[in-house]
Amino acid sequence: MKTTRKRIVMVDDDRVILKIGKHMLMDKFDVYPFISSAEMFKVLEKIKPDLILLDINMPEMDGIETLRHLKADERYSKVPVIFVTSTDDDKSVFEHLSLGAYSTVAKPFSVAELTARVENCLNDFFPSEIVVKEDDKQIILAVDDAPDVLRTVHLLLREKYKVYTLTDPGKLKEFLQSITPDLFLLDYKMPDLSGFDLIQIIRSFPEHKDTPIIMLTSEKTSYTFTEAIRLGACDYIVKPIVMEVLRKRIEKHVKNNQAV
Repeated sequence: MKTTRKRIVMVDDDRVILKIGKHMLMDKFDVYPFISSAEMFKVLEKIKPDLILLDINMPEMDGIETLRHLKADERYSKVPVIFVTSTDDDKSVFEHLSLGAYSTVAKPFSVAELTARVENCLNDFFPSEIVVKEDDKQIILAVDDAPDVLRTVHLLLREKYKVYTLTDPGKLKEFLQSITPDLFLLDYKMPDLSGFDLIQIIRSFPEHKDTPIIMLTSEKTSYTFTEAIRLGACDYIVKPIVMEVLRKRIEKHVKNNQAV
């Protein structure tokens, strides 16, 4: 079945960046470059974009203010936005995601990086028109009774992985009867069932006897670490979660498990 080419709006006050971005994406998408947000808003209703690539640092109206305008307008509030930025530290990235951006891409970007971010975003918003096959994504299940933690995990990992979350650890067995994760992230302290209890449940499933399990904990005691490893966890991450640490640990353990 032939799919319609997706329309991407790109806004940046640097004409060179606009030219490079359009060149990178034009083989797969219809790209509309604009030198300012004001210029974009003049024709946005006519274009009806499927995705907006938005520079953050621009004169007059910057990317964050532009995003707020987009989210406040029901015509554009659901159009996904990817920030293009030269500032990609953990704090800035999470702030951008919290404002409603789908993700960020750092300047200078490569063809592979920019294309991957765009395709992953479109795949999430147009699942019937698969750009990136979901089967190609490893599945991660995060279990934590704190919704804010789960939201953070989902935001940080959703581009590369298929992420599921559970706030109720009691639903784990039911979940595992229909979905087979490639890696688990488990909170240590939860009501009714702790992360230690969940490790034993996971290992009771034959298909998960070797699946990587990473504990998330705010406790730094040697007992917590030792007991987690004894029960079958392969690693632990101390809260608050640092994005780069989380990504690197997951990548390492998924790769190691695939090599077995």
